[in-house]
Formats: sequence, structure tokens, C-alpha cells
Amino acid sequence: MSDLVRSDVEAYAAAHTTPFAASMERLHAEATAELAYPQMLSGPVVGRLLETLVFALRPKLVVEVGTYAGYSALAMAAALPPGGRVVTLEIDDTNADFAQRHIDASPFADRIEIVRGPALESLAALDGPFDLVFIDADKTGYPDYYEAALAKLAPTGLIAADNTLRDGGVLAPDSESDRVMAQLNDRWAADERVIVTQLTVRDGLTVIRRR
Repeated sequence: MSDLVRSDVEAYAAAHTTPFAASMERLHAEATAELAYPQMLSGPVVGRLLETLVFALRPKLVVEVGTYAGYSALAMAAALPPGGRVVTLEIDDTNADFAQRHIDASPFADRIEIVRGPALESLAALDGPFDLVFIDADKTGYPDYYEAALAKLAPTGLIAADNTLRDGGVLAPDSESDRVMAQLNDRWAADERVIVTQLTVRDGLTVIRRR
């Protein structure tokens, strides 16, 4: 990670964020040890932010693009109102198997469904409206995920997209992922269909709503 947010400030923010249950800490530790790319874990600050969005929105349907270890899905499921559910989309079976094991062991197994396969196909097959969409998958796919999510977004729904500052890489993009994200940030800022808030949480989290 870069110094987009200083490491000591990151640590301070984490220390002053209400911790999750021990089961979430174990999930985080196991995912770091067992899965590739542990930097993909949402972590407690982003997890609590997502949980708070769910608490405020009281959504019937949360759609997550990119399950990875299941950490963020579990964080969001904890705040769902009665009858609410999280549908989380994952293309990698290793990740999906890991997440399913932890979801099954949680109190929220009946609220979370993992759908395996390409996310665009899964989004097309899901009935809306989507009350909250969390996008945290392959960065080059973000433009298509955004359009697919917006097409089925509830009038009062939100889209939250993670890693949108790319540790500052969007300022001088030198990789395909950084270039795609920089272009998408510009596109969102100019998109008259939506109102956008770019947050400097971790390496960037963008919250989007309809006008």
C-alpha cells in the first residue's frame, strides 16, 4: 500500500473503529494465510462502513460483485433488516469455497447467497431492484459492472465501488487497471444521471446515487 493515507493514520482509524466479532478476525487471518492477494480483503474500516450503509438503507437486496473471502458480505449481512439478503457474485471457485465455509459457520448463512460465474452474466440474470451494490472485483470490469448495476438500481439505491483511487495510481496511470479506473472516475464525475462522492477511505471508495 502507498502513503495515500499514512500508515499510522490507517492504524489509528482501525483502532478507533468498533471491532468485529472474533469470527471475522479469524476469517481475516485465514484468508491472509490461505488465499492469494490478501490485500483484496476489505478490512474492518471498509467493512464497518458497508455495514453502516446497510443499517441506514435497510435494503431488501444487496448485490456484491466480487465475493473474495466473504468478509464484506458477512459485514453487510449483519445489518440487514428482516427479509433482507445479500447476493454475492464470484467467478473463482477457490474464493467461493473459502467464503461459503465461513458463511455456513456464521449466524447469517440464510441471508447470503453466493452465485458463481461471470459477474455480468449473473447481474443480467438477477431481478432488481438493487438497493445496494458493492463493486469490488477486477478493475477493468468496473465500467460494465457499473452500467449493469445502475440499470437495476432502486430509485433510492446506492452503488459503492472499492479501490477507486488505486493507491494514488489514478493520478498518473501506468497500468491498464489504473487507466481504466482513472477514466471511470472522470466518467462518473461527468455522468448527469448520478451524484458521486469520492472517499479517501483505504485506497478509495466511491459512493454513487441517482439524481
